Order: sequence, then structure tokens, then C-alpha cells
Amino acid sequence: MNANRVSTIELREYETQRFPRNAIPEFIIKVLQQNYTSQIKVTLHNSQSGDEWQFKAKGWVGYIAVTPEFAVKINPKVAIANLFGMLEYAYDLNSFRFLQGLIPCNTLEDFFDRLASLLAQLIRDRTRKGLYRAYLPQTGQLGYVRGRLDTRHAIRKPWAVKLTCHYDEQTSDLEDNQILAWTLHCIARTGLCSDRTRPFILSAYRALNGWVTLRPFTAKDCCDRTYNRLNQDYQRLHALCRFFLENIGPNHDSGNASILPFLVDMAKLYERFVAAWLKVHLPSKYSVKAQERIEIGKDKNLYFNLDLVLYDRTNRQAIYVLDTKYKTGSSVKAEDFHQATSYAICKNCKQVILIYPEPLTIPLDITIPLDKNNHSIRIRSLIFSLDRNLKEAGDLLLESLGLS
Repeated sequence: MNANRVSTIELREYETQRFPRNAIPEFIIKVLQQNYTSQIKVTLHNSQSGDEWQFKAKGWVGYIAVTPEFAVKINPKVAIANLFGMLEYAYDLNSFRFLQGLIPCNTLEDFFDRLASLLAQLIRDRTRKGLYRAYLPQTGQLGYVRGRLDTRHAIRKPWAVKLTCHYDEQTSDLEDNQILAWTLHCIARTGLCSDRTRPFILSAYRALNGWVTLRPFTAKDCCDRTYNRLNQDYQRLHALCRFFLENIGPNHDSGNASILPFLVDMAKLYERFVAAWLKVHLPSKYSVKAQERIEIGKDKNLYFNLDLVLYDRTNRQAIYVLDTKYKTGSSVKAEDFHQATSYAICKNCKQVILIYPEPLTIPLDITIPLDKNNHSIRIRSLIFSLDRNLKEAGDLLLESLGLS
């Protein structure tokens, strides 16, 4: 599917647009309301000019192919160049620096297309060198002894012509390679690749076909894998695969021929980006821990997951509890304030920072007394801007924290 051949509604995250009721078929509205409420809020409004559908994009960006003829595109408010920058850190790609030549693109389709083309190119390079192979245990009935003979089976069936043997066989049909094939399969099903990139995707897939079994994987399968000198280059391949598998969602239709949506949760990406950036750029005296779980009492079902906690390495004391808030507004929401206070109390931490991508109209800087012994918690809102050079924005955050 080429996005230029379909009727496409374009939105921008956190912005609202209205369309005449008769401009969008009712069944399209029904699909969006049933399957994409996390990404788009669709309501019907009355106006002097007639009924209108009101579309409000939430904190997601991407492309939803509702049908082969109708699509919804949600554009990011972040510059595409900074979207690449966030991706490098959030998916641990910054150490490779192989995205630098991809920055000059202007649209979300370009963003997807360039990354898909890059993955296909890297897979083709690897297949030319030879796929990673390893020995896997096998059991088979052979006309000769290979490996270890299954003597118990041979005694039970002495008349059997073939022998049951347990042996190791070198193969490229490994998870490392199967993840690559499944990711290319999913990318092709989105229909988002350009006419220029689609042949590269198919070529890379054909290079794996016949050597690798096609079976489904999730983004989680790309994490915490073991690498050695023979498959070290797979680390960046799997990092890209993780990005695609995490953001290419299941289709609302059944069947393998359905077009898959591509949707990025910007709040989650922002949280991961800030965490990864801090891990790289914090002074050596400090460390940061992401998604720390704090259990409440003895009931393991009651717990907090803290976005980030910044520690002093020397005494392991929590210096800051950091909470990223991608959606901005005029001021800090009451629920965010109370949540941050609870986090600080649980960590016995005196400072909480709410991190936003752009300034609030009414920034927060307040100190809350906890008891009569002058124990208190200071809660502030600070900025890690996505509208400027990310390194400069991060340095300003460190300066505001007093850590530069």
C-alpha cells in the first residue's frame, strides 16, 4: 500500500481537528472507536454548518491503515531529526552511530522508510558474509550411528533398521536469525515502505527464506540476548528489530493479509530516552535506575514503578526521584503532584523532579514539610526540551539539577 493512493486524514499529536460527518464513512469511525481509543479520541459534534467528527490525537504518532483505501496519520510535534535522536538513546543505538546519515528526512513516512531500508541493508550485508550458525541438539532416526546412540530404544526395538541417535547439528535456523525474518515480514505487512525501499525489504527476506523458519516474536524477545565475537553485529540488528516489533501493532482484522498499523507511544519513548541519555551523560559520581519497583508492605501486589531514581554512588543514597511527563499543560496536575510525593516518601528522598518536554505556563517549585523535625520534600518541574539540540537540552537539565 502506498500512502499517496489512499484517502488519508492527517492529525498532529495532542491537537484537535474536525471533519464533516459525511466526509468519513460510519464504519471507519466504528473501527477507530473500537480499536484505537488509546491513540485517537473521536466524538460527534453539532455545529451551525452541520454535524462534524472531532478527532483529537493523543500521545501517539504513526500510521493507521483502517482499510486499504482509508488511513489516519498522526504526525509528531517533535522534529524528525530529534525523533531519530530519541530513538538512538531509547533503543541503545547511540554507540553504533549508524543513524547519522538518515537525519535529512521530513515526514513520519520517511522516518519509517529510512529505518526499514537500513535494517534490510544490514541484514543483506550479514547474509553475504554468512548467517550466524550454531550447534543445536537434534534427535533423529538414521541409517548409521551419529553422536550418541539411544541404546534403550535400540534394545526395545532390535528389529528396527534405523537407529535413534542424539546429536548436535550446526544450523542457521536460530532465534537470532528468525527474529530478523519475522521483523521483515511485519514491516512488509504495514504497507508503509516506499516503492524504492520495498524491493530491499523483499530481497533481504528472500535471503533468509529457506534458511530460517518464519515464526512470531515480540519486542521482548530482542532484549537480554547473549552475543559473542561471531554474532556481535546482531546486537544492533536486534535493537532495530525491537523498535519495529514494539511499534508495529496487531491489526483489528483477522488473517495474515491484513495491513498492520505503525504506532509509537511518545510518552514511553520520551521516558526511555531521558533515562538512557542520563545513563550516558551523568557525571561518574552518580547513577540512575529506571523503572525501580517499590513494594508497599508485605503484599507484593501493591507496588510503585518509579520512572527514574538518581543515586549517589558513594553512599547509595537516592538524591532525586525523577518522573517524566510527556503531555504538557499550563501547570502540574494534582494527581502527578500527589504521586511524586508518594514516590519520594517511599524512597526517603528529599527532592522530586517532574520532567517535561516543554515549559509549563506555571512551573512548580514547592517545598512540603513532612514533620516537626524540619524534614521536607522539594518538588520541582524541569525541562528536557525536544525542540532544540538534544545534547544542549540535556546539559541544561543537568545544570538545573546541579550535576553539571
